[in-house]
Amino acid sequence: MKRRYFGTDGIRGQSNVFPMTPDLAMRVGIAAGTIFRRGNHRHRVVIGKDTRLSGYMLENAMVAGFTAAGIDAFVLGPIPTPAVAMLTRSLRADIGVMISASHNPYEDNGIKLFGPDGYKLSDDLEMQIEDLLEKDMTSQLAKSDDIGRAKRVDGVHDRYIEHAKRTLPRDVTLQGLRIAIDCANGAAYKVAPAVLWELGAEVVVIGNEPNGTNINLNCGSTSPVALQKKVDEVRADIGIALDGDADRVIIVDENGAIVDGDQLMAVIAESYADNQQLRGNGIVATVMSNLGLERFLQGKGLGLVRTAVGDRYVVEHMRNNNYNVGGEQSGHIVLSDYGTTGDGLVAALQILAAVKRTGKTVSEICRRFEPVPQLLRNVRYSGGKPLEDLHVQQAIAEAEAELAKSGRLVIRPSGTEPLIRVMAEGDDRSQIERIVNDLIGTISSVRTAA
Repeated sequence: MKRRYFGTDGIRGQSNVFPMTPDLAMRVGIAAGTIFRRGNHRHRVVIGKDTRLSGYMLENAMVAGFTAAGIDAFVLGPIPTPAVAMLTRSLRADIGVMISASHNPYEDNGIKLFGPDGYKLSDDLEMQIEDLLEKDMTSQLAKSDDIGRAKRVDGVHDRYIEHAKRTLPRDVTLQGLRIAIDCANGAAYKVAPAVLWELGAEVVVIGNEPNGTNINLNCGSTSPVALQKKVDEVRADIGIALDGDADRVIIVDENGAIVDGDQLMAVIAESYADNQQLRGNGIVATVMSNLGLERFLQGKGLGLVRTAVGDRYVVEHMRNNNYNVGGEQSGHIVLSDYGTTGDGLVAALQILAAVKRTGKTVSEICRRFEPVPQLLRNVRYSGGKPLEDLHVQQAIAEAEAELAKSGRLVIRPSGTEPLIRVMAEGDDRSQIERIVNDLIGTISSVRTAA
């Protein structure tokens, strides 16, 4: 069955434009509440959000939907996505909800759903919800005396702060480190600085003044220039850039250089392997991770398994095959010893642990391999299916044949935006640029003709 609402990371779109309307949000609450209404106990949902203006609207709509389905709603307010996953389990909720469009601009919003185990929903469960959304759900509404209750929950920030602090090894303290952190004016603007300060660091914070419209605006992991300037200004030992819902992280070293998720996974994998902590004898990443990471791990006797793009697919493979480190180049780092989804702050703490244990600088620790030249470009489209065009398919096949021995080609539609992503990598930079530009031209001509 074709998906109409769910993409690679929940439901996402422009606020107050289908599908991100309060009407659909309420219906998602009814549908999800219906599916997870199992047994005869009082059912509960935990609902978190980031700092977008539209979060107020969607939060109330979802509370209405869940309570209409007979589910008690525990409203958390602004809090990171990994905290929602953790609290879903901690509070023994039947389902968890995060209202966020992650790294997207404030005009967008989204709905991420977690099962009672704290993991994002399977494709099958998402399709069950989609099926109900297309139907009249009047018969699923609770009787008058069974309508759910809603309440704000206090102390949830403190729970997550303590959880994050416990992921730092007991023999490590952050004393002596000056850390600059960019909270992207998002969900972690309170908890992330508190964690670092309580662990002993000197903390310089930017991106911690959300106003509803400045989330991810010239800040955070997708725009780290402000953090690079702050690291230089205050002579910080490290910069940490989170995204709007704090499930991804990008590091800035003491020289202002950016460290992406591939390098972070290399650091963590090597550290875990040295401490006999790494399971699966390798890590799980996506098709977008750099070939240099794969070669680095091979040199250490470790493996890299690739999945489709989306941290939920990384997590699924980790769960099924007993891996405890996985992630994406974009900075989603999943450490299953500590959580069920990407957690930017917890990943940063593992990097800080490696820095403190070795006594080396961040630039020394975090440059584990030389990335293979890689080029990613996007083509925006408004309709049709450009990747099904025969001319496009032929061009892709020719490019794949050319790169067969020296690199990789990945072409995929975005799961969250109307974009086609074209990525190529290989040892010859000029070859990569030519291949990507040619493919962009072919896809664009088809799009224009359509």
